[in-house]
Amino acid sequence: SPPGLLLLTSFLLHVKEGRASPARLVCDNRLIQKYIGDAKDMEKRVSQCQALPMLSCPVVLPLVDFSLWQWKTKSNETKRREILCDLALLVVAVTGAQSQVSQECGAGQLSQLYRHANSFLLLLQTFSREEEPWEPDCSPRSMEQIRIAGIFLTYRQLVQGKLRFFFHDLAKDSC
Repeated sequence: SPPGLLLLTSFLLHVKEGRASPARLVCDNRLIQKYIGDAKDMEKRVSQCQALPMLSCPVVLPLVDFSLWQWKTKSNETKRREILCDLALLVVAVTGAQSQVSQECGAGQLSQLYRHANSFLLLLQTFSREEEPWEPDCSPRSMEQIRIAGIFLTYRQLVQGKLRFFFHDLAKDSC
């Protein structure tokens, strides 16, 4: 089964009835550690692909660095929306890179990355306490990238940074 499906299924099995709640997904620290490990593994595997080409058309990636002090001053909803914006831009970047990579190893890794990033995107959309659906009406800080490895680095940094701290903050409120 695809790893992204595991993430979504794991979440759905632990959602409380009624309003979506992060429940055990964020309460069990081992899950986010697993996703961080998966991101590191994908980054390592793509670095082992032979002769990965540079992208002929750069993709736009979110800048996912952040100040922990500023992060702590934001509401969970603001954090969620910021991560959603980053993930939406990352998913578009992965799609753009996929259209340029024909090499089997690189294409396979990009497919896996797409499933993981898109699963987190869908998952975080369910965390909203708002009635209206989330619309990607944001403009995160971004940079152009022509290296495929840079896409994987951005994903790992997002999971290891903002997502991990967001899940930690949700766990304080939910567990």
